[in-house]
Amino acid sequence: MKTNFPILESERTILRQFVASDLQNVFQGLSHPEVIKYYGVSFKSLEETKEQMTWFSNLEKNENGIWWAVCSKTSRKFLGAAGLNDVSKEDKKAEIGFWLLPEYWGNGFITEIVPLLFNYAFNCIGLNRIEAFVETENTNCKKVLEKLNFNLESSLKDCEIKNDKLINLDIYSKLNTQ
Repeated sequence: MKTNFPILESERTILRQFVASDLQNVFQGLSHPEVIKYYGVSFKSLEETKEQMTWFSNLEKNENGIWWAVCSKTSRKFLGAAGLNDVSKEDKKAEIGFWLLPEYWGNGFITEIVPLLFNYAFNCIGLNRIEAFVETENTNCKKVLEKLNFNLESSLKDCEIKNDKLINLDIYSKLNTQ
């Protein structure tokens, strides 16, 4: 990764480094029942959410990922988060993740910002493969991935336990050659 944090911009958004004042926004998202329904992380307090802020920071420090705060370009209002984790420079791959506050769903923000992540991953880090692991029941996320030309590779049956229940995950990929 780079020493200076990369700021990415689309037509309507700016993706910037997380700062301490984002704690409340991250908590708002990662405690919201609709956001965390299919998300692997959730928090019950601001204090717990500090773990997520530390995780964002450690990804950069350890050079095994990078996450951005997604903000409106005009108002600078916090919309959500997106990034890459489990970056393997040896295998030239990473896992993508993203979430938005529900009031911004359905406005095309994810399909606008994810290509910025592709560009960064493929052209700045030198990756060849982006992976997405999606709960099989998360039809909205799967529709977005299909719009972004991800390929469904396989499904893992009963592969994780969430809320004391076995869940299935679908594995999607986007290659640099696509």
